[in-house]
Amino acid sequence: MTSAAERPILFLDVDGPLIPFGTSSGHRQAAASDSSSSLDQGNPLLERLDPGIGPRLMALDCHLVWASTWMQEANEAVAPRIGLPRLPVVEWPDACADAGPRGLHWKTRHLVEWADGRPFIWVDDEIGAMDRQWVAASRPAPSLLHHVDQTKGLQDADFSALAGWLRAATRR
Repeated sequence: MTSAAERPILFLDVDGPLIPFGTSSGHRQAAASDSSSSLDQGNPLLERLDPGIGPRLMALDCHLVWASTWMQEANEAVAPRIGLPRLPVVEWPDACADAGPRGLHWKTRHLVEWADGRPFIWVDDEIGAMDRQWVAASRPAPSLLHHVDQTKGLQDADFSALAGWLRAATRR
């Protein structure tokens, strides 16, 4: 394993990758427990979280970071339900006035800046061809922009792809 400072970053979105928009995942959490936050009360989408996904993410040799509009709410409402500790959170700029070329996702430039030259994976359901082209052209460090099917969320094949990329990236 590489040291924490050298490990690649895995930027993780919530809606789509962790909370699929297809049919319910079948992983139902108990109703409001002592550990649940007032932020998650009444949000039926949280029932779609798979409690087994947190340990699988933690097993990857990377530094996990929330890259979601949930921001700190991801630590309050999502992390405890899937077995993750509190994670760093990408704080999004208030305005995306300088969004870049047409078709570039509003998160892309900010994630590249946040990574500050470190290798990274971005897991999201809204990644497109322009994001891949822009990242490849704008930075020398290895990166993987991994699109997740929003109707299914993270699946075994996604974890295989992430683990394979991380193995290759840490051998460089």
